[in-house]
Amino acid sequence: MIAQRDAEAAGADVYDFARALFPLPRSLTGNGVRETLRLVDELVPLEVTEVPTGTPIYDWTAPAEWNISGAWISDVGGRRIADYADSNLHVVGYSKPIRTRLRGGELLEHLHSLPEDPDSIPYRTAYWADTWGFCVTDRQRAEIVPDAEYDVVIDATLEDGSLTYGEAVLEGESDEEILLSTYICHPSLANDNVSGIALLAVLGRDLAGRRLRRTHRLLFSPGTLGPLAWLSRNREHLERIHAGVVVACVGDDGPLRYKRSRAGDTVVDQAAAHVLRQRSPAAIVDDFLPWGGDERQFCSPGFDLPVGALTRTPHGLFPEYHSSADNLDLITPESLGDSLATVHELVDLLERNRTYISRAPYGEPQLGRRGLYREVSAGAPRAHEAFQRALLWVLNQADGSRSLLDTAERSALPFSIVAAAADALVEAGLLE
Repeated sequence: MIAQRDAEAAGADVYDFARALFPLPRSLTGNGVRETLRLVDELVPLEVTEVPTGTPIYDWTAPAEWNISGAWISDVGGRRIADYADSNLHVVGYSKPIRTRLRGGELLEHLHSLPEDPDSIPYRTAYWADTWGFCVTDRQRAEIVPDAEYDVVIDATLEDGSLTYGEAVLEGESDEEILLSTYICHPSLANDNVSGIALLAVLGRDLAGRRLRRTHRLLFSPGTLGPLAWLSRNREHLERIHAGVVVACVGDDGPLRYKRSRAGDTVVDQAAAHVLRQRSPAAIVDDFLPWGGDERQFCSPGFDLPVGALTRTPHGLFPEYHSSADNLDLITPESLGDSLATVHELVDLLERNRTYISRAPYGEPQLGRRGLYREVSAGAPRAHEAFQRALLWVLNQADGSRSLLDTAERSALPFSIVAAAADALVEAGLLE
């Protein structure tokens, strides 16, 4: 588990990496995705996969690759009203290339704005439509005169290429896997989802230096199609997945929030609920719903994997969602550090959770002569008293049918104390 001062430093690391990722022009495909993966690779080595355009992906098909080098709207005098160079949200994602002059009335049909937030630029995409468009502030939209003429340029390519995803495989002592996934298809949106990319990259850097019991797989992919492409290429290995979490929207100041897997009672659901309950009374645990993020792909009925989702304020529930107001001011090192520490604690629990059998099941063994039990005076430290209670709980539950997490839940003790008690009992020869 990360100590508080280390969590603060780690949160600053995540924020600094988020700042580096923020300007990149990510989309469903393209060079912005590749550049994002290149930066992640500097923290944790990635294997990058390219899925060619036209490849069937279950009910989907890998789309044409989209790249953009510039775009603007200008009046006939050359004054630019909106410029992609100022914000990569200005162009509707997957807009077809265009270079034309048209009247303002026609241009307005291709503009998207937020009347309720006139200074913010909306984020819009048209992955599967043959169209083009600009996203502007409502104040910029108001500048367009219906009878005036405007030059419109979108310097983009939409042609055969590939869908790109990356994964880091951190080998453990077994090939049973913990899957940690995040999506990399959004451009300059800080909470949704630069925060998830940055957190998972720093987590990978941290885990790469640990001795791991299980193999940990970190997947960085475009939303929906990325997980489906990965799943289609790993069907024969999916039974290895012991637990998984989709990480996204983890940088704002909302409470920690976990969404259960489709099954609802898998080990990751139990573990996440325990960790969140121990960390914060304000934390929220939601039941599964078939909408949201990429967890719905992993939890679709053909796979039904034990994968939940960790967020702070989820997609669509914060007012800055899908707009330029979701910027680096919305996320904080403190929230990112708390989110990272939470994922570390969850990973640690999944790693340390075991089922034991007592080697002295007939009555309570004498712990005092093994140095595990001391007389407890009225002034005994609370932590020591909790540890002694944990020793008794672990011994009592060690019949081969209950895990340490089961014991922590039943005893209402933190998992870390229960696991430490189990380690001491193993060392004393009382558990196996």
